[in-house]
Amino acid sequence: MWCFGAADILSVGIASAFMRLITVILFMFLLLLQHRLWFGKNSVPDYLALKSEVARQVENNDKLKQRNKLLYADTDDLKLGVEAIEERARNELGMIKEGETFFRIIPNDNSRNSKQ
Repeated sequence: MWCFGAADILSVGIASAFMRLITVILFMFLLLLQHRLWFGKNSVPDYLALKSEVARQVENNDKLKQRNKLLYADTDDLKLGVEAIEERARNELGMIKEGETFFRIIPNDNSRNSKQ
């Protein structure tokens, strides 16, 4: 048979209270960490917002890289070829070569009205 004295019962009560106190402290610590994780600085919503912003910026950078490639190709073409300069002069400045005849075709007002 087991016999417990008053000192043994007192020490079990103190140990039990100590364990409850540690449990409460650890639970409060867990709650503080969760609060910081979800609502604090650099939280999960902040991470998701930054992630979408980075994706948008990468897409924007890709568009700009494509535009830059076209500009580089255009400048190389202008540096090396006479045809590109001639084409630009014709399209943007309306220039024509010596000895060429330029024809501008203007649609009839009647044909415009019938299409509308």
